[in-house]
Amino acid sequence: MAVYTIKMPDIGEGIAEVELVEWHVKEGDTVVEDQVLADVMTEKATVQVPSPVDGKVLALGGKVGEVLAVGSDLVRLEVDASTPGAQTDTQAAATSKEAQPAAPASTTVPSREAQPAAPAPSPSDATHSPAPDSAQDRAPRPTSGHSRPLASPAVRRRALDEGIDLRLVPATGPVGQVTHEDLDRWLQQGGVAPSVAGQGRAQSLGLAPREGVEEVPVVGLRRKIAQKMQASKRHIPHFTYVEEVDVTELEALRSKLNQRWGEQRGKLTMLPFLARAMVLAVGEFPQMNARFDDEKGVVQRYAPVHLGVATQTENGLMVPVMRHAETYDLWSFSAEVKRLAEAARNGTAQRDELSGSTITLTSLGALGGIVSTPVINHPEVAIVGVNRVVERPVVLSGSVVVRKLMNLSSSFDHRVVDGMHAAQFIQCIRGYLECPSLLFVE
Repeated sequence: MAVYTIKMPDIGEGIAEVELVEWHVKEGDTVVEDQVLADVMTEKATVQVPSPVDGKVLALGGKVGEVLAVGSDLVRLEVDASTPGAQTDTQAAATSKEAQPAAPASTTVPSREAQPAAPAPSPSDATHSPAPDSAQDRAPRPTSGHSRPLASPAVRRRALDEGIDLRLVPATGPVGQVTHEDLDRWLQQGGVAPSVAGQGRAQSLGLAPREGVEEVPVVGLRRKIAQKMQASKRHIPHFTYVEEVDVTELEALRSKLNQRWGEQRGKLTMLPFLARAMVLAVGEFPQMNARFDDEKGVVQRYAPVHLGVATQTENGLMVPVMRHAETYDLWSFSAEVKRLAEAARNGTAQRDELSGSTITLTSLGALGGIVSTPVINHPEVAIVGVNRVVERPVVLSGSVVVRKLMNLSSSFDHRVVDGMHAAQFIQCIRGYLECPSLLFVE
């Protein structure tokens, strides 16, 4: 048998490193050619790395969340000696030693003669490895019923407040002192009936304090989102402008269009109308359809409208890009946004479909709330946020009537967008939405 090392492939487009977001195999697994080994991420595109050969997994090249350089070892397989590109165990160990002279011995593939099984700590290693704590060290140390138990002032105060006799609590502290954890354990085991009235009522209702902390690694798309949001808030001085919009007429038009064309062309949501209004509005306010280059100190205003549409996926927020949104009608826009959203959710969106937007539209639909403060999609200078539609009584021509109202909560980069221009831009969008016939006139 021999060893075949699979390197991190060059994904292209100048990518020098990727983040490991998921393993599909583990040490000891048998894999076949073209079987997916791992998912790696660059920017917001996830790429699957398949196996080029059949074999058995000897070692994995990293943990989920680690950033791996292109060309580094990803997986080592035990393969048939006739497999092209395979090395004998001795050759593989020598190659690894030359390539990584400072690497610990545990990272090299061991000889099959020296260790028949997949890499794992040997019993002798386990015997000589120092254990952080022995069972004896962790065992509770009972306190004397006659001496004053050891405890910090905070622990003593808590014990007094909760009616706990410290002399009855087994101590597990390093020097035999009672800790907060000992008090928690004592309470959970029912070792004391709390003297506080509120706690007594809680126990009579069957309530108990919850314990434990779950650590969730921030990796993959969630890490990219965190970095993107941090960069946006760090570089861009945001200000948010909120305006109320009467969408009664727009909703009536949307209902009629769906009744007339819904079966043949598909049902329309509010989104295509909002996108159309934004396209027309940026024609009058081109400074909104722009990106700000921080390093050069230059604002790049775009003639085409590459509209980013914020989309929620199982892994987090993604922004697929509707390129040349100015060329789409309502139905073609609806179909394209649906396609992009599905691609983003199932991880098949291409790199150019997730980058290059010039202005962004974000909406939480029915969960949109009354007001929000959307974060600008750096390096853009504006984002339009949509809140939910509600029915409220309003005064119209001297009479109280029920109208359908919606707020637009939009944020702008105050370095390049003045408050007056932002307000005028949103008022322009409002004008198109409140008189929807204008959406079809240029």
